[in-house]
Amino acid sequence: MVSENILITSQLGIHLRPAGAMCNEAVKYKSDISFKYGEGKTANAKSVISILASGVKCGEEITLTADGSDEEEALKAVSESFKESLKE
Repeated sequence: MVSENILITSQLGIHLRPAGAMCNEAVKYKSDISFKYGEGKTANAKSVISILASGVKCGEEITLTADGSDEEEALKAVSESFKESLKE
């Protein structure tokens, strides 16, 4: 299992564009990919609804996690795609 902390810098928090970017990249991999937020809550990175339901706001931090046979590659790709989509 590998993980990375990501600070949400978009003024809108996690909205449809970054949620879609995360999901579109995550579904390409076999690994289980999710992120933790708030007080121990978890969102499935392969589900746009789960990502949007997290309601993560600007200034909050998530911990993106990948677990599986392609976890290193998956984490890097999903993280980069997600962070790029947060730029406004």
